Amino acid sequence: MYFGTIASGSSGNCLYVGTDTTHVLVDAGISCKRILAGLDSFGVDSRDIQAILVTHEHSDHISGLGVLSRKLNVPVYATHETILEIHRCKSLGDLSKSEFYVIEAERPFKIGDIRVEAFSIPHDAADPVSYTFENAGFKIGMVTDLGCFDDGIVHNLENSDLLYVEANHDIRMLQAGPYPYPLKQRILGSRGHLCNEMTGRLVALLHNDRLKHVILGHLSKENNYPDLALETVLLEAFGGRETSDCPDVFVAPRDQASSLVTL
Repeated sequence: MYFGTIASGSSGNCLYVGTDTTHVLVDAGISCKRILAGLDSFGVDSRDIQAILVTHEHSDHISGLGVLSRKLNVPVYATHETILEIHRCKSLGDLSKSEFYVIEAERPFKIGDIRVEAFSIPHDAADPVSYTFENAGFKIGMVTDLGCFDDGIVHNLENSDLLYVEANHDIRMLQAGPYPYPLKQRILGSRGHLCNEMTGRLVALLHNDRLKHVILGHLSKENNYPDLALETVLLEAFGGRETSDCPDVFVAPRDQASSLVTL
């Protein structure tokens, strides 16, 4: 399996998951031009993309969906409530050329040779989900845009070989920063975003012999720094020490494609 981030941050998100025969995108929160360039950097022909999966309807996850879906003419997968919100978003233009597939949390489905399962997350959207992907004994787990986590989320993500997880903000930076008070409270709330410390605790719960890669994503441009997120997560998850059994942990680039990780 292959995994790469094309964009990752509060200003736009798009991820790639693939095998030798199946290629999918998760979210399209940046321009179609940037998404196609990201795929090209992975050596993936955009004509080989078979589906776009959407986590939720916030603009940093769907702003490029209209142009991209018309360009690729592939199915878009999302929950029923998310699809309704997508169609209410006039800025996306005509979406009639795309065939929408309704998915439900905890009901696995297949795209090519990849088994996909959605699971619910606590976020202030209509019906947000995140995803796991499995192929040939390997598992990729991803989760962003959640204000907290519970046993169910941990259960869905456990036994991942690669984990892509939100490390959105540093609490002190957020509290001292320029955001208006209601927005600060939204981000800090149970349906907001994970802070660095909470991300570290989640990674600690998910750490086992299988986990080889941890990618920190969806960092806030205003309320976090990559080095701070990495340092805090390593401290919370592994006591600040990278030992021989620790996974490779790195921060996804904000405005450019990452390296392609191969499992």
